[in-house]
Amino acid sequence: IWCLSACYFFKEGPLDESGWTIKNVLSMPIVNKKEEIVGVVTFFNRKDGKPFDEQDETLMESLTQFLGWSVLNTDTYDKMNKLENRKDIAQDMVLYHVKCDKDEIQEILPTREKLGKEPSECEEEELASILKEQLPGPTKFEIYEFRFSDFDCTELELVKCGIQMYYELGVVKKFQIPQEVLVRFVYSVSKGYRKITYHNWRHGFNVAQTMFTLLMTGKLKRYYTDLEAFAMVTAALCHDIDHRGTNNLYQMKSQNPLAKLHGSSILERHHLDFGKFLLSEESLNICQNLNRRQHEHMIHLMDIAIIATDLALYFKKRTMFQKIVDESKTYDNTTAWTDYLSLETTKKEVVMAMMMTACDLSAITKPWEVQSKVALLVAAEFWEQGDLEISVLQQQPIPMMDRRKAAELPKLQVGFIDFVCTFVYKEFSRFHEEIQPMLDGLLNNRNEWKTRADEYDAKMKALEEEKKKEEEKMAAQKGQKQQ
Repeated sequence: IWCLSACYFFKEGPLDESGWTIKNVLSMPIVNKKEEIVGVVTFFNRKDGKPFDEQDETLMESLTQFLGWSVLNTDTYDKMNKLENRKDIAQDMVLYHVKCDKDEIQEILPTREKLGKEPSECEEEELASILKEQLPGPTKFEIYEFRFSDFDCTELELVKCGIQMYYELGVVKKFQIPQEVLVRFVYSVSKGYRKITYHNWRHGFNVAQTMFTLLMTGKLKRYYTDLEAFAMVTAALCHDIDHRGTNNLYQMKSQNPLAKLHGSSILERHHLDFGKFLLSEESLNICQNLNRRQHEHMIHLMDIAIIATDLALYFKKRTMFQKIVDESKTYDNTTAWTDYLSLETTKKEVVMAMMMTACDLSAITKPWEVQSKVALLVAAEFWEQGDLEISVLQQQPIPMMDRRKAAELPKLQVGFIDFVCTFVYKEFSRFHEEIQPMLDGLLNNRNEWKTRADEYDAKMKALEEEKKKEEEKMAAQKGQKQQ
């Protein structure tokens, strides 16, 4: 490729000391996809000394097309590199704000106070000794109980309870999880949840605590390996991280970039990506001492578990779960059934998916004094989305998200319990009698909501009748005047 700026005229003699002379020229533009000229290709002097002909032009056109695509590919590659760099910068910024820092870790691992050094300078035995003093233990906050409530816990205490659950599962020692890394990870997960009305760190922890309780108190752990239990509790902790307080449909309607990135289960895939992003950071990677096969299996289970929190998928898997429960009743021997199901990978994954749903909805099974308050938090977040649908999308929200219909909350709760919740808790209590407390709590709360719904209906009916009588009275008075 030559620059023709020096060749606007042709000298009859040599151009330079080499004796080179221009005899003929073939020049064509290089055009990109937008039909813009991005360069010029020029050939001088055919080897055989003859002028360039039409065949040369045809070959030249093919060459310029190839060069055009090469320029485009180079430009595309450059843009991809820039996007990758921007992504790395954005992730670094996110990590800076989410990652547990040196001062925050001292709130749980006060090594400076106890030993006069940083956690990274301590032996694992020293860290274990400090954590034993700092963690609440299994009984203080009732982490083994289905009735657990976070209302009396600070967010930091919930972080400590989250760490405690890993010790109770026995995975810290078995999988050689560095204790400083474990503390940093759980603390960072808590910071990854936004300060929103309901889908915040408290909800994230509650779901993980219910998963832990189903495994341990509900005796579902018998079907799963320690690695699988490790993955399930970790998935539950991360299942709603960075939730925005709006649902999947809103992401699509508002054309959120997440909706463009993920075709289905939009938020669930984002939560999964965020969780795996934290695990990719060395100082937060609680899986760092797993072998390759173990690591792949753990990530696979996290994929299934977090995506399973999309209720659209729950409805598709209900029949499969019911068949598994029915099958369990054909075994007289618990050991034989446990041995069988433990080897049935697909069925175990279906049960795990149902466990995630049971955990995600578990607030509906809590004692009434807890459930009634949590229901208002859920409703408040729904109403906030409804406000956005009105103000941003100029659309009318569904009744559940319309604060103007707040009085209908009891009726909506009864419908939600009947249509969504009852199946999963009824089947789990049939599957394992140890899970009966969840169904009992659900049915008690249904009665409470039904009582309030009936009171509201009676009140509305009375108002309607009073209005009707008033209208009839006015009509009668009008008729008398006309006579």
